[in-house]
Amino acid sequence: MSKVIKQMQMDDMKRTFGTVRDMVVLTVDKLNALGDYTLRAQLRKKKIRLRVVKNTLARRVFKELNFSIPDDSPYWQKLTMIAWGSGLSIKEVSTELRGELERSKNVALYRGKVTIKGAIADGQPVDFKTALELPTRLEMIGQIVGAILGPASAVAGCLTGPASQVASQIAKKGEETAEAPAA
Repeated sequence: MSKVIKQMQMDDMKRTFGTVRDMVVLTVDKLNALGDYTLRAQLRKKKIRLRVVKNTLARRVFKELNFSIPDDSPYWQKLTMIAWGSGLSIKEVSTELRGELERSKNVALYRGKVTIKGAIADGQPVDFKTALELPTRLEMIGQIVGAILGPASAVAGCLTGPASQVASQIAKKGEETAEAPAA
């Protein structure tokens, strides 16, 4: 392959993966055309894209994009296919991919032919099981809001507790004076 063609492929990969930080790395071995089409079609419905990459070129591009994947990583062994979703977290991509490969009606097409190597979360290689457990963006926001609201509600309770006691005592005293006979 000429240097010009390789550079064109690398430029295309930079455009494709330039904004992507979360992806799942797969290996495909002896997957027939029907299996490939079915896998791509099912994942496309879930807004997940697939791309087969040349390991040497992908290794260079990912290094230029500041991904911290070592050159001797198992990610760069055998044929490599990358799955990513636009606007999807690594957990969502991993969950959908696992569901398609292990629980769909097409599982016989993929069995022994598609293997998950691992995942990349925010440019860092992670184990696939870890990727399944990482929180989505909305879950993380919920955890942060919960962490903020817990102590804030305790402080609000401390501030409003004594004030409400004083207010109830004033109201009680006001009722007692209203009930007292006028002299």
